[in-house]
Amino acid sequence: MDDAAEAPDAPRATPSRLARFLGSDLWLNFRRSKLAIGAFAVTLLMFGLAFAAPWISPQNPYDPAQLELLNSNLPPLWNPDGQSPFLLGTDDQGRDVLSAVLYGLRLSLIVGMLGVVVSGFLGIGLGLVAGYFGGALDTVIMRVADVQLTFPAILIALVVDGVAKASFGSALDTNATILLIVVSIGLSFWVQYARTVRSSVMVERSKDYVQAARLIGLSSPVIMVRHVLPNVTGPVFVIATINLALAIITEATLSFLGTGLPETMPSLGTLIRTGNRFLFSGEWWVVAFPGIALAGLVLAINLLGDWLRDALNPKLQ
Repeated sequence: MDDAAEAPDAPRATPSRLARFLGSDLWLNFRRSKLAIGAFAVTLLMFGLAFAAPWISPQNPYDPAQLELLNSNLPPLWNPDGQSPFLLGTDDQGRDVLSAVLYGLRLSLIVGMLGVVVSGFLGIGLGLVAGYFGGALDTVIMRVADVQLTFPAILIALVVDGVAKASFGSALDTNATILLIVVSIGLSFWVQYARTVRSSVMVERSKDYVQAARLIGLSSPVIMVRHVLPNVTGPVFVIATINLALAIITEATLSFLGTGLPETMPSLGTLIRTGNRFLFSGEWWVVAFPGIALAGLVLAINLLGDWLRDALNPKLQ
């Protein structure tokens, strides 16, 4: 008999995570969707421009030493009265609109992402506890969530922001104000995570692997975090993607209303509020370009979230 025929099969190399992802249905679905590819490209471009702002912006809009009042109210460069290097014109302080948009985009993204982290951490934690333990604890958490759903998210953020500013007043510096906005957004959007995770955990807790983990003596926190949580994260990614757009819109709304970030560190909402004063005086570029940047960013993230929701829905496969 041939010795080669009797030799055991050589062990196969375990494919890497990247290789498994490139061979997954999710990647195949993404490659087939031109809308998802376009939305991802725009989102990636926005993130890249925002976090490269200190290196690609013509000026630092936060540095008063770089501002010249003689350069105020200049139109975009393609206008006959435009001047280099102010591609998108300047505002009433001589601040380059392109630089302000890039820095404002970065600040809006930072606040939005931190708000999603806070709301996700709070909602996922409460959803895990409510779904795993059930009983009175589940009832209390869900009733609080039901009560919060009766109020618009922006109203909750306004209340939290107003109470904090009334309590601390001038003691809030710029960093504290940013932290306050992040907490306000986080407290506004945790309910969606909690309700979704709770429903998934209630299904998972009765499965065999959870019962086996209990039999070998693992504690409830270990079972929830190491075994149950990885099996309920699919819908969480969809919620987080869509909530990122909502968090950015909420921050922009708060700043537009004058209760968000200060003008010394303008986000897109602050820039729109500032430029709105000059809209009817003919200086349209001061409000138009921040508005376009905000609309484009939110639209791209929403389209990406919609595709991710459909791609992860087994009923649509």
